Amino acid sequence: MSPFIGSAARTPSWEHLRVDVADGVATVTLARPEKLNALTFGAYADLRDLLAELSRERSVRALVLAGEGRGFCSGGDVDEIIGATLGMDTAQLLDFNRMTGQVVRAIRECPFPVIAAVQGVAAGAGAVLALAADFRVADPTARFAFLFTRVGLSGGDMGAAYLLPRVVGLGHATRLLMLGDPVRAPEAERIGLISELTEEGRADEAAQQLAHRLAQGPALAHAQTKALLTAELDMPLAASVELDAATQALLMTGDDYAEFHAAFTEKRPPKWSGR
Repeated sequence: MSPFIGSAARTPSWEHLRVDVADGVATVTLARPEKLNALTFGAYADLRDLLAELSRERSVRALVLAGEGRGFCSGGDVDEIIGATLGMDTAQLLDFNRMTGQVVRAIRECPFPVIAAVQGVAAGAGAVLALAADFRVADPTARFAFLFTRVGLSGGDMGAAYLLPRVVGLGHATRLLMLGDPVRAPEAERIGLISELTEEGRADEAAQQLAHRLAQGPALAHAQTKALLTAELDMPLAASVELDAATQALLMTGDDYAEFHAAFTEKRPPKWSGR
């Protein structure tokens, strides 16, 4: 995302999210625990806009997406979204569905790693938000369920049919998206849906530790690695290695590359600047 901004001021507060930024780590919490953090139209829009703002500011080096209480996110609110969409016309429905996809694109395209801290349910859109993250840190209570066919819709919602086969393989993705059956933490770890399985109740802590480790590292190298992982999913090998070569040539002119050599020579840890 471009760092250049227009005349719009930074959003001072977010109505549908709790946002904390410290030491280069943004913690974004879905805070409707009484509804298992079910998403509303406003929550989707806030996520979309927040990720764009943080991407432009370039002060955040890692982001943790978490849910308050005993669940990560139970998906779209049945009354506030599913009920409301029944009264929308085609144009309104297209606008809504495009917005949900824009959130997933924002997670994938922001220039910092995103870590989903998952405990309890991650269902429907909540499962896709976790899927879109770069890392999924979960405790044994976590369960993922792509429920879209259970409500009479396509399992390929919000980019799930694109992302899930690339994470767990086509066979597992077909089963999860077509049947909508829940996947509990042990199986999710086995098929690669979970990046790190923690002790019960420690997903948030482990996600924060990972985020701070990433935030202290070479931010530009992380940003370009993420960009290449996303861009090269659909590239032939020849195009991929050419893009890798161009990227490395640019990074070799950067401060962090020179800093590594200086630190190695002086036998000290590198002081990464993200440039």
